[in-house]
Amino acid sequence: MAKAIQLAVLKVLMIIIFGGWITVWIQKPTNMWTRKWKGAEDSSRYTVFGYYGLNFAVYTFPLISLTIIGLVYLNLVSREPPRSRPARSATIGFSNPVLVNSFLGILSSIEILAVFLFVLFLAWTYYARISNDFKKLMPIKSLKLDLWQLKYLRVATRFGLLAEACLALLLLPILRGMALFQILGIQFEASVRYHIWLGTSMILFATIHGASTLFIWGVSHHIQDEMWRWQKTGRIYLAGEIALVTGLVIWISSLPQIRRRRFEIFYYTHHLYIVFLIFFLFHAGDRHFYSVFAGIFLFGLDKLLRIVQSRPETCVLSARIFLFPSKAIELTLPKDPRLKYTPTSVIYMKIPSISKFQWHPFSITSSSNLDDHTMSVVVKCNGGWTSTFYDVMQAELDSDTGSMSCMPVSIEGPYGPASLDFLRHDSLLMIAGGAGITPFLGILNEIASVNSSRYRFPTRVQLIYVVKKSLDICLLNSVSSLLLNQSSTQLSLKLKVYVTQEERSNATVRGLVNDLSLVRTVNFSTECSNYAVHGPESPLWMAAMAALSSIKFMVSLMCFNHIFLPHEKKSAVTEKMVVPSEKKAAKEKTPSSVVDLLLLASFIITLACSTFLASILRWKRLKKDIPPVSPKQGKATEHGSVETRSPVEEHELHFGGRPDFQDIFSKFPNETGGSDIGVLVCGPVSMKESVASLCQLKSQGLNIGSRGKKTYFSFHSLNFTL
Repeated sequence: MAKAIQLAVLKVLMIIIFGGWITVWIQKPTNMWTRKWKGAEDSSRYTVFGYYGLNFAVYTFPLISLTIIGLVYLNLVSREPPRSRPARSATIGFSNPVLVNSFLGILSSIEILAVFLFVLFLAWTYYARISNDFKKLMPIKSLKLDLWQLKYLRVATRFGLLAEACLALLLLPILRGMALFQILGIQFEASVRYHIWLGTSMILFATIHGASTLFIWGVSHHIQDEMWRWQKTGRIYLAGEIALVTGLVIWISSLPQIRRRRFEIFYYTHHLYIVFLIFFLFHAGDRHFYSVFAGIFLFGLDKLLRIVQSRPETCVLSARIFLFPSKAIELTLPKDPRLKYTPTSVIYMKIPSISKFQWHPFSITSSSNLDDHTMSVVVKCNGGWTSTFYDVMQAELDSDTGSMSCMPVSIEGPYGPASLDFLRHDSLLMIAGGAGITPFLGILNEIASVNSSRYRFPTRVQLIYVVKKSLDICLLNSVSSLLLNQSSTQLSLKLKVYVTQEERSNATVRGLVNDLSLVRTVNFSTECSNYAVHGPESPLWMAAMAALSSIKFMVSLMCFNHIFLPHEKKSAVTEKMVVPSEKKAAKEKTPSSVVDLLLLASFIITLACSTFLASILRWKRLKKDIPPVSPKQGKATEHGSVETRSPVEEHELHFGGRPDFQDIFSKFPNETGGSDIGVLVCGPVSMKESVASLCQLKSQGLNIGSRGKKTYFSFHSLNFTL
């Protein structure tokens, strides 16, 4: 009861803080806010915190405090004892698809509402700013512009503010350790598309802003004078141009045509975000930078803490190599017995022998309830990095060295959903296409491992698996015991396999799953590392680091400003005694770039101190308790078939066509007897859209299931990474 009250209080606090932060952004373009904010800045200028303290407190700290409270909330949720599946609420339909579009993807009502409100906010911001500008048009002394040129220049300037609003949210969806979206039950892989939308919008607005400004300079014959200016105070035009060009390079390299075919180009050019953010600071100034600084602050801290968490390197224990045509590898890694993770969790892995810088995500296929000392992932080799890894493994297999040398790897994660509510349905209909089977392997292992007296998980599951070739079914080997020996578990699992590019044969699901002749298992030496995967620190630990980092940043910034900007120490009385011309001269003594550099230096020092502290704590934790990793060393071994005792072939194998989802949806309620059905889909985009469209139609109409009951389909789209 006490924990429920704590969770409710934290929810209320998060709503209040987020609402207050949104209110600030809504009022920011108004004349009333501008007048009051200018007076507040003047009043705080001569306090110990200065105007920068006020900007940090109003624009930056609300999101940081929201993250801190959210992490405390997730810490309480993770310690909450398992509970039964809650009753179906009237709002569950908000998670179901409302719009299915090949361009926008699959959108729920909540996502549509959020997008609509954000677009409405952008329209309001632009209208409020531009209407005020047109009422108070002031000629620019350095530029002799006509009236239309002056108006168009203001239009271009205000598009820059829209880009700033997008930048304020841009980095929040790609946080992992300090993920705000995890509070809403949205995993990192799903929230990446919000990052893509925001990034595209930001580049669009920034391009209009920059191109329109250059156009006005060109038609007024001032482009040579203005384009290369690095002003002492105010907007630094050259810095803005560098930021825009850098942003365009990042965006172009992120296009699907480049990202999928030349991942290395996408990966390395994306790190130019550091250049973009630095020159954006010089262009916009520190006051505008505080508006977007929350996401930058959290991203920088999150990034460095993840690097610390991935140290030291661990080692691969064994690998099961699926030969042609599947070309997949199942890796087994050591883990701390205390490390627990939820199904559909993802780890990020770097193999220095393949690439010293590239990190790649992989879905975990094992269950932490079944495997205390190991965890498994499947690597589907269909890209540049994964194909190189497969070739290295093949070369090791073909060599006659007699043993496999140690293969060090760096692991970051696992990251997964905070709760398992998406599994608490009467029945589950899981639809996978190709490599999209990997999240379901972990789900099946998790369901089979739980104690029914503690959990309310579905006992009836149907898995629809669509593959191109029948031998691709070998990816089901890790759950072969569940498929072939169901009498030993309480789970009723039915598998329907659809092979799209082969004609009918006499093969059976049992025979294909049980045929391991094309799989070779190798054990690796563990002499290079005896560290196991510990996983990320607790949410409470992350919240403490975020709070300490905020304090360190403000202390560093205050010290730098009071040391390098001594004129700010003037008292308000002394300021009033100075004549306006002298006051103006005093303000212009310090270039804007110097103030920006002080902010940048404070941020770097804060990150360095936080990284140093996290490294010490990490080292002490590992030194105190190093989980033993049993060394495994040996030759590659061949696997033969495995005997099974199940006498009846209950699974289905179909050749030469794709599944009829409408027929499957109609029959499934009668086959399982459940009224609340969870539909989980993972695979190609076209498959997700087809299933989502069908769920959308089912939710809009009256669905009568078995025994005359209403049947509710809850749609969940999963993302696979391998």
